[in-house]
Amino acid sequence: MGFRIPSIKRAAKTISKGTDVPKGYLAVYVGDNMRRFVIPISHLNQTLFQGLLSQVGEEYGYDHPMGGLTIPCSEDEFLNIDCRLNRM
Repeated sequence: MGFRIPSIKRAAKTISKGTDVPKGYLAVYVGDNMRRFVIPISHLNQTLFQGLLSQVGEEYGYDHPMGGLTIPCSEDEFLNIDCRLNRM
Protein backbone atom coordinates (compact mmCIF):
# COMPACT_ATOMS: atom_id res chain seq x y z
CA MET A 1 0.00 0.00 0.00
CA GLY A 2 1.28 3.48 -0.79
CA PHE A 3 0.56 6.67 -2.63
CA ARG A 4 1.42 7.87 -6.10
CA ILE A 5 2.54 11.28 -7.27
CA PRO A 6 0.75 11.63 -10.60
CA SER A 7 3.12 13.94 -12.50
CA ILE A 8 6.30 11.94 -12.00
CA LYS A 9 6.79 8.77 -13.94
CA ARG A 10 9.60 6.59 -12.66
CA ALA A 11 11.75 5.10 -15.34
CA ALA A 12 12.12 1.39 -15.80
CA LYS A 13 15.30 -0.22 -14.49
CA THR A 14 16.68 -0.44 -18.01
CA ILE A 15 17.26 3.08 -19.25
CA SER A 16 17.12 3.63 -22.96
CA LYS A 17 18.40 6.76 -24.63
CA GLY A 18 15.21 8.81 -24.44
CA THR A 19 12.97 6.57 -26.51
CA ASP A 20 10.64 5.93 -23.58
CA VAL A 21 9.98 9.62 -22.81
CA PRO A 22 6.48 10.55 -23.97
CA LYS A 23 5.84 13.73 -25.93
CA GLY A 24 5.48 16.69 -23.57
CA TYR A 25 7.79 15.21 -20.92
CA LEU A 26 11.49 15.45 -20.03
CA ALA A 27 13.85 12.92 -18.45
CA VAL A 28 15.77 14.18 -15.41
CA TYR A 29 18.33 12.46 -13.18
CA VAL A 30 18.23 13.27 -9.47
CA GLY A 31 20.17 12.41 -6.32
CA ASP A 32 23.35 10.52 -5.53
CA ASN A 33 22.10 7.40 -7.32
CA MET A 34 21.04 9.39 -10.40
CA ARG A 35 17.48 8.12 -10.21
CA ARG A 36 15.62 8.88 -13.41
CA PHE A 37 12.27 10.68 -13.43
CA VAL A 38 10.10 11.78 -16.34
CA ILE A 39 8.43 15.14 -15.67
CA PRO A 40 6.07 17.36 -17.67
CA ILE A 41 7.88 20.07 -19.63
CA SER A 42 5.45 22.58 -18.14
CA HIS A 43 7.61 22.43 -14.99
CA LEU A 44 10.34 24.29 -16.90
CA ASN A 45 8.26 27.49 -16.86
CA GLN A 46 7.76 27.49 -13.09
CA THR A 47 9.90 29.80 -10.94
CA LEU A 48 10.49 27.07 -8.37
CA PHE A 49 11.86 24.69 -11.00
CA GLN A 50 13.91 27.44 -12.65
CA GLY A 51 15.83 27.72 -9.37
CA LEU A 52 16.87 24.09 -9.85
CA LEU A 53 17.87 24.84 -13.45
CA SER A 54 20.16 27.63 -12.22
CA GLN A 55 21.86 25.14 -9.90
CA VAL A 56 22.23 22.75 -12.83
CA GLY A 57 23.98 25.40 -14.93
CA GLU A 58 26.33 26.32 -12.08
CA GLU A 59 27.22 22.76 -11.12
CA TYR A 60 27.27 20.87 -14.42
CA GLY A 61 27.16 23.45 -17.19
CA TYR A 62 25.03 22.50 -20.14
CA ASP A 63 26.58 19.17 -21.14
CA HIS A 64 24.46 16.25 -19.95
CA PRO A 65 25.98 13.00 -21.22
CA MET A 66 23.24 10.80 -19.70
CA GLY A 67 20.72 12.03 -22.28
CA GLY A 68 18.60 13.80 -19.68
CA LEU A 69 18.95 16.74 -17.37
CA THR A 70 21.02 16.06 -14.22
CA ILE A 71 19.65 17.94 -11.20
CA PRO A 72 21.96 18.45 -8.19
CA CYS A 73 19.57 17.88 -5.30
CA SER A 74 18.32 14.99 -3.19
CA GLU A 75 15.43 12.83 -4.35
CA ASP A 76 13.35 14.02 -1.38
CA GLU A 77 13.93 17.68 -2.26
CA PHE A 78 13.03 17.02 -5.89
CA LEU A 79 9.84 15.15 -4.97
CA ASN A 80 8.87 17.99 -2.62
CA ILE A 81 9.34 20.57 -5.38
CA ASP A 82 7.41 18.44 -7.87
CA CYS A 83 4.56 18.02 -5.42
CA ARG A 84 4.42 21.79 -4.87
CA LEU A 85 4.42 22.44 -8.62
CA ASN A 86 1.51 20.05 -9.09
CA ARG A 87 -0.59 22.05 -6.63
CA MET A 88 -0.12 25.29 -8.60
